[in-house]
Amino acid sequence: MTVLQVIGGGKMGEALVGGLVAGGHPALDILIVERDGARVAELRAALPDVRVGVAPEAADGTVLAVKPGDIAGVCRAVAEAGGGRVLSIAAGITLGALEAELTPGTPVVRAMPNTPALVGCGAAAIAGGSSAGDGDLAWAESILGSVGLVVRVEEALLDAVTGLSGSGPAYVFLVAEALIDAGVAAGLPSQVSYDLAVQTLLGAATLLARSDPGPVALREAVTSPNGTTAAGLAVLEEHGLRATIEAAVQAAAHRSEELGRS
Repeated sequence: MTVLQVIGGGKMGEALVGGLVAGGHPALDILIVERDGARVAELRAALPDVRVGVAPEAADGTVLAVKPGDIAGVCRAVAEAGGGRVLSIAAGITLGALEAELTPGTPVVRAMPNTPALVGCGAAAIAGGSSAGDGDLAWAESILGSVGLVVRVEEALLDAVTGLSGSGPAYVFLVAEALIDAGVAAGLPSQVSYDLAVQTLLGAATLLARSDPGPVALREAVTSPNGTTAAGLAVLEEHGLRATIEAAVQAAAHRSEELGRS
């Protein structure tokens, strides 16, 4: 029997399998289910030791990495094949909706990952369904943990997770765009501005992750009274940066709630 099958060979499915294999999970124990012929060829080239098929099989565990609109049919196919416990990364699909299409009693874990998982720096939150125990959550953590951080939350908090870390990379990319454009406007060559902005974001995030004081102390440490950083921060505060970010997270979370009800 297949140990783990990943249904959906898109970028996220490929990233999860790649992370598992890189972490020592036996490639031959994994099946990727993908129907698109061109994508099958790409997967076989990228992951030569992993099996790629076109239909779900009996398995100890199944990851659902398909589009939300395809989830009901895929769940029914998994139930028919005997796909074992299930981890879903399909956005907006509730545990109740997943359990309704699967064999009664199937342990189901729902996750909200984000795109930095593609480079092994993801942030994901998971919530367990009515039949999911601690072992099932630990199993889901082992899969998502191969490409980043994983936290456990109640399902009701997954919309907030979507607003923060799920949509958050796009906010950071927008900040990167703004920094690059601002550098060019200040006279820097485009490539120089790009390189400096990207490295600044990477360096700041790395420093934050590796330091104990937290963001407030780090911000204060780099802000000299009446200095250049203080001048820039004053403008950001004047234009309501904090309130704008909070509103963005709330708007994305609210939209996630709406999609979950549709």
